[in-house]
Amino acid sequence: MKKNRQSTEIDPPVPRQYSLVKVAQWYLDFLKEKKIQDCPMSQEKTFIFLGEIPNMRGHCVVVGQKTGKVFCGYHIEDFIELTEAET
Repeated sequence: MKKNRQSTEIDPPVPRQYSLVKVAQWYLDFLKEKKIQDCPMSQEKTFIFLGEIPNMRGHCVVVGQKTGKVFCGYHIEDFIELTEAET
């Protein structure tokens, strides 16, 4: 299911491999709007971005930094690389 973002939003750059990332705020807002509280990603604050899945263009694999849970098949645009100040 494709999420509807505001037309004024620009896709953030693809995170670097093995960088720390967070879930994009617009995606968290989407989950809240749809009343999806049991999304497993909402239990993690930061993730390690492992990269794009080669045969699923636009989808990625991330690992929860705290729990080590692996999340795959999420859209790359759902994640934003952390800034130096956030790490």
